[in-house]
Amino acid sequence: MRFEGRKQYPEHAELVEAHLISYFGEENMQVFHEIPTFDMHLDVYHIRPEGAEFALLMTAGMSAMAMNVSEIPEDADSYKFAELMVMIPRDIDFGKMYPSGTQHDWLMGMIKQVARFPHFEDTWIGVGHTIQSEADLLPYSKDTDYCGCIVLPSMSFPDEFKEVESSSGTINIYGLFPLYKEEIEYKIRYGFNDFIQFLIEDDTQEMIDLNRDNFCA
Repeated sequence: MRFEGRKQYPEHAELVEAHLISYFGEENMQVFHEIPTFDMHLDVYHIRPEGAEFALLMTAGMSAMAMNVSEIPEDADSYKFAELMVMIPRDIDFGKMYPSGTQHDWLMGMIKQVARFPHFEDTWIGVGHTIQSEADLLPYSKDTDYCGCIVLPSMSFPDEFKEVESSSGTINIYGLFPLYKEEIEYKIRYGFNDFIQFLIEDDTQEMIDLNRDNFCA
């Protein structure tokens, strides 16, 4: 899919990069640049914050176009721009370029897929939305049983980190949390508020557990 005629906001990627540098320092970041495409340019930052036990993957480029938030009745403009982050174990290494050929490539693939989804489907995503890896809920790869994810607000970072201001509107930074097939089916059937109780009662950590128990097995 191409996006000729869509208003572009290339300055947003620069704002996101400056935002990340101000929080983590340029020396703690590695950028996986998008191979040139005819649709949207999406870079992913791999950040290892100094002294932290976790690392981050974060997109830069999703907010280069506004999402279609026409179904939101109030304050729609505050939801139209977004970037995504995933907290991952610090020792995961993607090498020098993506795909790296390692067992963790699916993490990079997940965040890139979700970032493209609202633009390719002419819709939007926000807190509480689930995105499947495939229509038939196949896992992201042979190296994991996770087959989708849910969009959540980060509990690990302050509000001022989760918003980047631009002259065109706020860029929201949302977290992704991977889910198993049964968990996605439960959330779709019973809703976000019911599903989130699993995370609360289990005191689930925001950093991805590659071997987490299935709440709905």
